[in-house]
Amino acid sequence: MATKAQIAKSMKKPKYSTRIVRRCRRCGRRRGYMRQFDLCRICFRELASQGAIPGIRKSSW
Repeated sequence: MATKAQIAKSMKKPKYSTRIVRRCRRCGRRRGYMRQFDLCRICFRELASQGAIPGIRKSSW
């Protein structure tokens, strides 16, 4: 879980556009981020398993 200071720092407009840090809107994690869902891979998996993300279903074969 990211600290409040890290989240606040990533919200500020960076000096250069390549320094943008995208964070998970749920936990603040920056690694394993999925832009399409605005979530990290861990939160995505939890919400997908619960059926909280529309159109996403856990596959089984």
